[in-house]
Amino acid sequence: MLKIAGRRLIHIGRTYILEPGAILIFYSLNTTFFRNLADEERRINGKDVFLVGENGQGKTNFLEALYFAAFGSSFRGSRDTELARTGEKNYSVRVKIGPAGGDNADPLCREVHIKYEKDKKTVLLDGKRVEDRRDLLSVVPCVVFCHEDMEFVAGSPERRRWFFDQSLSLCDGLYLEDLRNYRKILKSRNAVLREGGGRVSAKVLDALEPQMLSYGLKLMEQREKAVELFSNLFGPLYREVSGIDGITIRYIPSWKFRTTDAGAAFLAERREADSSAGVSLSGPHRDRYVFYRGTGEFAAKASTGQRRLLALLLRAAQARRFSGITGKNPVLLLDDVLLEMDGEKRRRFLAVMPAYDQAFYTFLPEEPYSHYTRNSGGDRGAETLVYCVENGTLREKDETGG
Repeated sequence: MLKIAGRRLIHIGRTYILEPGAILIFYSLNTTFFRNLADEERRINGKDVFLVGENGQGKTNFLEALYFAAFGSSFRGSRDTELARTGEKNYSVRVKIGPAGGDNADPLCREVHIKYEKDKKTVLLDGKRVEDRRDLLSVVPCVVFCHEDMEFVAGSPERRRWFFDQSLSLCDGLYLEDLRNYRKILKSRNAVLREGGGRVSAKVLDALEPQMLSYGLKLMEQREKAVELFSNLFGPLYREVSGIDGITIRYIPSWKFRTTDAGAAFLAERREADSSAGVSLSGPHRDRYVFYRGTGEFAAKASTGQRRLLALLLRAAQARRFSGITGKNPVLLLDDVLLEMDGEKRRRFLAVMPAYDQAFYTFLPEEPYSHYTRNSGGDRGAETLVYCVENGTLREKDETGG
């Protein structure tokens, strides 16, 4: 066993790696033709990184680039083709990452490089091609807090399913594999249903449905367990920040059976209706997650402010669940979310912020961002970097913001 700057390392062959549960943070970001960001490398290895600027200057684009490096996709729902700077078709995002407290010279530094060229995306980790983006999830997990999160509360059931699927996938690669397999089988079953009846279709469905049931029942079991834990985390958080108690999250599965035999009989009975519709009308792809207070639904009657707080604390619970299960803290990306709360709710939210080893915040210039440092008295310390963002360019401030 070896220690570097207090970090325990494990010797494997000729290589030292961080022990399981070790924390990785962003050291630097280099972009080329990505959104409106200038083509340059930025040092970002602070514990807290503040991006200060007017709207439309590139603050959110900066967070998007970090998220893109971590997940291989945009948190804004943008397609890969939409991330290039106006007038360009190709772009790239490159980040250096490593243990907290280090820099680009750290021997344990790693690099993620994602290139989009000729309508094709290539993901490289330490110079080697990553064939499955699932392998990125464990490198530098991020949790983003943004305006689009309102869809998890006020949007379609599909968006809530997406949120909880992401939460489970961050902690469990097997869940993600089961989810992918279920979706493949579902896609095949829907294709057969659209073709209509007949012996051939019946035989194909007979072969597909046991697989659909197998993966679907696994997803249901994991979702049920996860939501119980999630709700136990979420309810107290919401009470502490809002003063409203009794909020729970319930999982409502589309399938009411729990065995493959019962499922086989159900799908056989539903086959005619599914064929008429041309799609599978039931299954985990139709599951619902509902916010309750007592015995009544809460989100449907909640005010806009209450819904925004629901969305914000969903992300906080997501980060806490990840830390509790993996022993790691995700990098936090907070896009103007503090601006939406009054002073008292901001104070309460900061008091329940999930644990982190690195966080990025966006602020408007008139906001008192220096008050949000973790140092007492509001003075920012050596672990805080403050950048002014203008026209996609970052300029580091060397004086206290206020």
